[in-house]
Amino acid sequence: MGTFIWIPILFFVIVTILSGVFIVKQQTAVLIETFGRFTSVRTSGLQFKIPFVQRIAARIGLKIQQLDVIIETKTKDDVFVKLKVSVQYVVIKEKVYDAFYKLEYPHEQITSYVFDVVRAEVPKMKLDDVFVKKDDIAIAVKAELQDAMLDYGYDIIKTLVTDIDPDAQVKEAMNRINASERQKTAAQFEGDAARILIVEKAKAEAESKRLQGQGIADQRREIARGLEESVEVLNKVGINSQEASALIVVTQHYDTLQSIGEETNTNLILLPNSPQAGSDMLKKTKRNEKKTKNKN
Repeated sequence: MGTFIWIPILFFVIVTILSGVFIVKQQTAVLIETFGRFTSVRTSGLQFKIPFVQRIAARIGLKIQQLDVIIETKTKDDVFVKLKVSVQYVVIKEKVYDAFYKLEYPHEQITSYVFDVVRAEVPKMKLDDVFVKKDDIAIAVKAELQDAMLDYGYDIIKTLVTDIDPDAQVKEAMNRINASERQKTAAQFEGDAARILIVEKAKAEAESKRLQGQGIADQRREIARGLEESVEVLNKVGINSQEASALIVVTQHYDTLQSIGEETNTNLILLPNSPQAGSDMLKKTKRNEKKTKNKN
């Protein structure tokens, strides 16, 4: 009978002792209260508390945490925009007491400060400046939070403006402006390319004309040299220069007729084109030569 009485007592003692033993994980702090009053902060490892007298008031994580806050506000040029601000913060190990007992809702407190700073800074900027100066906004938020939350045992590690989202119609208008600018730039490049092409084409044509003129000049020079040699040959056989010139003219006339006759699809018409045209040309040439002599 006495043995059965000791078994419950022994069981109660064992349970009581085990209830006073607890484990604290790494990067965690445990607050202990004695009869409702703060007693101590326990860190990682195997810990003990007095059963029924002391209790675990809270377990506070010491890892870096992140809170994302989305704020809608208006810019200086009256554009509504949504900003996503990410706040990275951590509970200071030496101020765990302040973090738990001084501030009940840290997320709401941080969110309020973020709203206050963003809605004070963004209305000073135009929409384009918000994109350019987003780091300035983040720095302003961190500075305000750092001063406010330090007294509550929180350290602000970093603040980031991770997203800027204007109104849908504004984004569409910005895309149209961007597309127009790109089209304008493309048109300028195309105009420059066309201008360069025209200039180069003109240069090529000028060079072609120069070479063509040089070729014509060389051709005429050779023709003149050939005529000069023909006159010299005719002079050697007793034909004077005037008669030789007339003979050469007539010869070239018939050579021209022969060349035209060899072309089947030519549209060239040579006037005069009568059978006696050659003799008439020769007579006119001699008549002109006589007139030239009489004048002299």
